[in-house]
Order: sequence, then structure tokens, then C-alpha cells
Amino acid sequence: MDLKKLFGYNGKNVVITGAASGMAKSATELLLELGANVYAIDINAVNLPVKASFIADLGKKEEIDKVIEELPDDIDALFLCHGIAYFPGKELEVQKVNFYGQKYMCEKLLKRINEHGSVTFISSVGGFGWQQVYKEATELIDLPTWEDAMNWYQNHQDLIKSAYVFAKQCLLSYVTYKCTSKEFIDKKIRLNAINPGDTITGLTDDFNKSTSPSGDAKEGKEMIDNIFLKSWNGYAALPEDMGYPLVVIGSDICSYMSGELIYIDYGLTSSWLSNALLSENTKTIEEISENSSH
Repeated sequence: MDLKKLFGYNGKNVVITGAASGMAKSATELLLELGANVYAIDINAVNLPVKASFIADLGKKEEIDKVIEELPDDIDALFLCHGIAYFPGKELEVQKVNFYGQKYMCEKLLKRINEHGSVTFISSVGGFGWQQVYKEATELIDLPTWEDAMNWYQNHQDLIKSAYVFAKQCLLSYVTYKCTSKEFIDKKIRLNAINPGDTITGLTDDFNKSTSPSGDAKEGKEMIDNIFLKSWNGYAALPEDMGYPLVVIGSDICSYMSGELIYIDYGLTSSWLSNALLSENTKTIEEISENSSH
């Protein structure tokens, strides 16, 4: 079996952001092995033998627009993988980098994406529970311009206080909301997202510091371990544990997969959901029993 043919990247144009490190770098390395023409974008230099690389702050509209001018007219797969951790006072910056800049870039490039192409985001298990803000997220998604979105953020400070969480919830809402919209479905462009669990990347230290109320990396690591690992005696993933599945999802192997929010967390969020469902079911059974006895 010809694996390059199976994946369908050989000789195809692929755009990927965040490629200088972490999950996106692992994905880029695999894309290159599979014969893709990779156009890589990051705020830091990309030290891989890609077709072309660009340095840009993808939280700034003008820098996104400048990069878009340099990208090819025909794109087969788009991977939006860039992101930052949250620190106090950076709420709006996190929204722009982790969600709105990604939405904006995706929609600006959509006309260039070929039929049966793919768009794949890296979201996070941090977006778990996205359904709770779905109405607000779709209101934001429907705004026609970048400027409208910035005004919306200013008027919804309560929502963006959660910063990283709200941005990732918006990404998951976007995939769910847009996967069968006309601009995607008319060209059969697939839209999916992966939700990584705790993963060791170049951002790990920032995540540790931002999790701790005092900014202490050691304390933050302990807090993250308690939330994401200790409940199942788990271990942190490596970048390729996320980057490689990302490449698979965007490939021809998953040619009929769209609208999926794929949790790559060794079952952690499934256990959260299971516990919630069991709790609800137990309560319902108790209520039914009480009603039946009267």
C-alpha cells in the first residue's frame, strides 16, 4: 500500500500555523514526510525544510492579511494550530490569537481551499462544556467584520474573563456551527478540531505559570496534574501524540469526517461525561422511585 497516496498530501499545498514548535511542528514534520508542499507560519522562525515560512503575529489583523497575500491560490489543507497561554490583563489578546484570528484567517482563505479540502483546528480539553456558551459564541461568529468582533468583546467582558477557556469554547462552537454551512458544504470542505489533553510543548512553562494564582510554575504544574492526570494516574502527552492524529484527520484517510470535536486525552473527558451522566441518571431514578411510591 502506498501510504503517501493513502494520506493524499503528496504534491499538495498545505498551510499550517504555529509550526515552529510543539504539536504543529510534529505535524509539519509528518506532512513533509508525506510529500506535502508546506507553507508554515509562526511568530517564531520555523526551522524545517518547508516550501515557504512566514513570521507573523496571528493576533493582529494586519499581519494576518499580509501573510495571506503570500500564500498560494490553491490550498488543499489548512491547519490552524497557534495559541498562547493566558495571563491577567491579556484577555482580549488571548481571544484574538486563540480564536478570532483563526476564524478570520480560515474565512479569508476559504475561497482558495480546493474541493474536498480540509480545515482542522487545535482546540483543547479546556473548551469542554462549550455548549454552555454556544449562543454567545455563535453571536460572535456571525459578526461580519473584525472591528465588529472587537466591539463585541469590549461589551462582553464577563465572558472573556475566562480567557483561554472561552476562546477554545468558541473554536468548538465554530466547528459545530459552520461544518454544514454553505461556504463549506458547497465545496465539500471538511471542518474538524482536536482537543488535546495535557501535552508537553514549548508553552508548558507558560501554562504552568498562568494556572498558578501566584504565577509559580511548580504550583501551576501541580494544579494541572491534579486536574488532568491524577484522576487516572496519567501522564502528559508528547507533541507527536497530537500532531500525528491532526495530520490524519486533515488527510484523505478521513475524507468523510466533518464537524467532529475529537478529544485526544486518554479518556479523561469521557470520564467527566460518564460521571455527570451517572449522577443525572441516579437522580432521575430516585425521582421516579419517589413518584411511584406515592
